[in-house]
Amino acid sequence: MEVKINREIRNYTESMFFGLSLRQFFFSIAAMGVAVLLYFLLKPYVGTETVSWMCVLGAAPFAALGFITYHGMTAEQFLWAWLRSEMLEPRELRFESENIYYEALKETIANHEKEALRKHD
Repeated sequence: MEVKINREIRNYTESMFFGLSLRQFFFSIAAMGVAVLLYFLLKPYVGTETVSWMCVLGAAPFAALGFITYHGMTAEQFLWAWLRSEMLEPRELRFESENIYYEALKETIANHEKEALRKHD
């Protein structure tokens, strides 16, 4: 008897239906529902091959939401984080350097420049 154990315990997901987690199963059902809906809505207007491609393209985002993780975030957590950072709370970062050495010696530098101009004239 052999028991598979994940190397990283945090990567463990419990299988609920057909070897899928509950989340994966839910989004797979949603993808199938979208594909069926698209098929029946578009079949009277376009050919079978076109409808099949539209079903695949329409269902793919829903299927991907169930399986994709990025930096430990689920797809909807990632989309919410992206939406917040890019749309809701955008920040403009500006770099303004501050030369402390120049600020401390500004008067001295100005005096030297004035003396140099006087000597040059």
